[in-house]
Amino acid sequence: MENIVNTLVGWLGGLPPLLIVAFLSMLPILELRGGIIAAAILGVDWRIALPVCMLANAFPVPFIVLFIDKILAWMKKTRMKKIVLWLEEKANKGSKKVNKYKRFGLFLFVAVPLPTTGAWTGSLVASLFRINVKDAFISIFLGIVAAGLIMSIVSYGGLAVIASLFS
Repeated sequence: MENIVNTLVGWLGGLPPLLIVAFLSMLPILELRGGIIAAAILGVDWRIALPVCMLANAFPVPFIVLFIDKILAWMKKTRMKKIVLWLEEKANKGSKKVNKYKRFGLFLFVAVPLPTTGAWTGSLVASLFRINVKDAFISIFLGIVAAGLIMSIVSYGGLAVIASLFS
């Protein structure tokens, strides 16, 4: 993922660093993970990068949770049907944990910063499993916070981040 982020940072190099970080955090697949990595590459202080990445990553969540059913139904009637089926398959992969534990499962699904997990897929899963909108927002946002802390520790050299939390 770091190579992809490096390439995108290079392409967007003329923009202010925080704008790059926020933009990458909103993109599917990269999400907050990509934004935090970009922030570290661009030398943005993690205490500034973390809230920017979390808010940018959370921005599309309400739109996805509230409207994804209608969008996917429409897409299934077009040439994009294969994309929808792929998305549903990805969402269903993590669905066993989410379906079993509901809110906590959704939180864990978003919190663990691995490929194909995160706020976008978590929102899709919440919608597919008809998780209460309020519960979905809370679980997804808390998952974003946890993923952000994990990625900040990994990307900024763990001990420095942990030490600054307590200073």
